[in-house]
Amino acid sequence: MRPFSYIRPTTTEEAVDAFARAETGACFIAGGTTLYDLMKLNIERPAHLIDVTAIEGLNTIDTSGDRLRFGALAPMSAVAADPVVAGDYPVLVEALSKAASQQLRNMATVGGNLLQRTRCMYFRNGADGVYPCNKREPGSGCAAIGGLDRGQAVLGVSASCNAVSPGDWPVALTAMDASVEIAGPAGQRRVPIAELYRLPGETPHLEFTLVPGELITAIEVPRSGTARASTYHKIRDRESYAFALASAAVALEMQGDYVTRARIALGGVATRPWRAAEAEAALTGQRLTPESAVEAGRAAFRTAQPGRHNGFKLELGARTIADALLIAAERSRS
Repeated sequence: MRPFSYIRPTTTEEAVDAFARAETGACFIAGGTTLYDLMKLNIERPAHLIDVTAIEGLNTIDTSGDRLRFGALAPMSAVAADPVVAGDYPVLVEALSKAASQQLRNMATVGGNLLQRTRCMYFRNGADGVYPCNKREPGSGCAAIGGLDRGQAVLGVSASCNAVSPGDWPVALTAMDASVEIAGPAGQRRVPIAELYRLPGETPHLEFTLVPGELITAIEVPRSGTARASTYHKIRDRESYAFALASAAVALEMQGDYVTRARIALGGVATRPWRAAEAEAALTGQRLTPESAVEAGRAAFRTAQPGRHNGFKLELGARTIADALLIAAERSRS
């Protein structure tokens, strides 16, 4: 057991200031469903925990304006149960409900969920030095490249890392063009959610674009009249509480059988939540059929770089996209 200090500020400013005063080894904590695991695995070793759950106003859910606004401390289960979200945004509800067990969804926050770290077995099980991992120890190497890589990424990989981005919720938000509100030492800023995540490149330990001391305070999703024509489709080894082998968040705008706009994001196959621009372009203006859906799915993987054991993800991912497109199209008719 490593000793650490603990503080529970009541404002965002106090939390940011506490991080700055700690200088090194500080970490924000909310639901703790990921951080506690990483502490037990000896991957995260915070010297100072800053509990943000007492900050007033960060757990609100507002669906009354031209944007859905979710405070970062809102529980995943509460967002999924909101009447507007539940009725009009199936892609968001399905991403939340398929992400974890009910107990975890009651504890985990929608802001904290954006900052999950990979479930790569070499990252999580090698803190004793058995397996090299550039995410855990920069410059040490990557045991997954050339190793047991069935669950690893095929998109966005580098010579330093092929670890999959684990989230479901960030994938749905990426498809819906969400943005993230951030508070930090330099004040407040807002970024598109796609800009929150880094590709691994040569620095896979730098996973997010947050600077030290920054804290996610809210998530905003633009309202969309066609959000009902959406879905989050997730393929996994077992139906209960498992991470995706491949997943697709899809929202469609249709005129009859023709796609006027498609929003597609992928999970389980890439090193960050992955916007499938090639698949979107392949569909726009085209008649949606089972055949064109599969072709669009395959277009998303034209730049894929499979390893020794995960090549199956190319066809699995393409067909996951195709199934999601047909589900969303059916919802556009109801």
